[in-house]
Amino acid sequence: MNEQHFTEEDIRLQKLDEYRKKGIDPFAYSFEKTHQIDTVLTNYSEIEIDNKSEDICSIAGRIIAKRGHGKAMFGNITDESGSIQFYVNLNTLEEERYELFRLLDIGDIIGLKGKPFRSKRGELSLFIEDFKLLTKSLHPLPEKFHGLQDKELRYRQRYVDLIANKEVRETFKTRSWAMLEIRSFLAKDNFMEVETPVLHSIYGGAAAKPFITHHNTLDQDLYLRIALELHLKRLVVGGFERIFEIGRVFRNEGISYKHNPEYTLLELYQAYADYQDVMKLTENLISHLVKSKFGTYKITYQEKEIDFTPPFTRITLKNALQEYAEVDIDGDISNLQAKAESLGLEKQENPIKGELINYIYDKLVEPKLIQPTFMIDYPWETSPLAKRKRDDKNLVERFELIINAMEIANAFTELNDPIDQKLRFDEQLKAKEAGWEEAHEMDEDFITALEYGLPPTGGLGIGIDRIIMLLTDSASIRDVIFFPHMR
Repeated sequence: MNEQHFTEEDIRLQKLDEYRKKGIDPFAYSFEKTHQIDTVLTNYSEIEIDNKSEDICSIAGRIIAKRGHGKAMFGNITDESGSIQFYVNLNTLEEERYELFRLLDIGDIIGLKGKPFRSKRGELSLFIEDFKLLTKSLHPLPEKFHGLQDKELRYRQRYVDLIANKEVRETFKTRSWAMLEIRSFLAKDNFMEVETPVLHSIYGGAAAKPFITHHNTLDQDLYLRIALELHLKRLVVGGFERIFEIGRVFRNEGISYKHNPEYTLLELYQAYADYQDVMKLTENLISHLVKSKFGTYKITYQEKEIDFTPPFTRITLKNALQEYAEVDIDGDISNLQAKAESLGLEKQENPIKGELINYIYDKLVEPKLIQPTFMIDYPWETSPLAKRKRDDKNLVERFELIINAMEIANAFTELNDPIDQKLRFDEQLKAKEAGWEEAHEMDEDFITALEYGLPPTGGLGIGIDRIIMLLTDSASIRDVIFFPHMR
């Protein structure tokens, strides 16, 4: 006769059936809580050992530990705010209810009613007088509740990761805090939050590959936005002087520790300002976030000390390429091409200067920049939406903020000359025809908007996910996105 083996899931299903046979729904509709767990821990912290309050507290959460047999049991329950020990015995619950309590498993969500007391070991606990099964968990939690160790599984099953790992929950609480803090900072500076379309008929605002979708009724291909820029600048044309948007953008590109196909971007535009004004705003915003979170401008990120004390270092792209790559952006393009090819770029029949500069920069300059550094003044070929530098028409007024070898922010003095903008788009189209897939497309309506008049404007884009990485000491962008994309 074959011996029958039951899995943990089988046993939990049997317990679920036992509840149902007794007329108890193992998936409840609601439960009236009087306290969060952290409130109980705070309000009753003065209770002495072996003393018990006469107050009844109702809490709810997930069982994360359960121990003891016979006539008494201890355990722990956790909610969003914290964890507390509970104690239950046969005398208080009576035999039938106590047997139902014994059927509970680690992972079950329950409601508890009881009186706070201090155990003999000095731990503030809840003496249970009644309970209710709210949701039967049909899968066991990770072994010994040490959390998932498999990174891939943690990302794919974030819900289990969040149950098992308190530090992961804290990361996302920090993310929520930072988003509110950014909004508050900008609101105090008279910026208005707006929303713009996610579906674009023409993609632009960044050098990136888009995702393509199709609208059936219009019979029209559309693109998920790669940036927020072009619609936001239309709003500045319309008369709004300080605006920002925090939204998802989508780029059909590689995945890495600092890249996800969709991510959160902050873009803001300030009329009558230039990139120097925006640089100060960026510096103030990011240093404010760090100081507000940690009480200091100096933090440790991935075992490196990073100092966010303003002002941040400023260096021109020309000087950085000379220092770190030993190339001159004003020199012959063949020298740039030779350098790029030596770093792995495929040989091109008609090399594009902007692409060569970007490639060399990504390989040799950005990885060296650990402390907050503003990289300023880019060749015009790399930045078709930025205004030419007032004292050097070969450059544009642009900066990137680099921290720990990651681009955190990108900003311009915005190009507001429609004639120059059209010429730049024409150059981008030529680059696209020559094979640069990430070149901008022509946006005739945006040109029309500029022809109505865009005031002098400074614009800024900040990668929110990378900011959160820094604030939470997270090594990968996947650690700060609830549901990252996986292969």
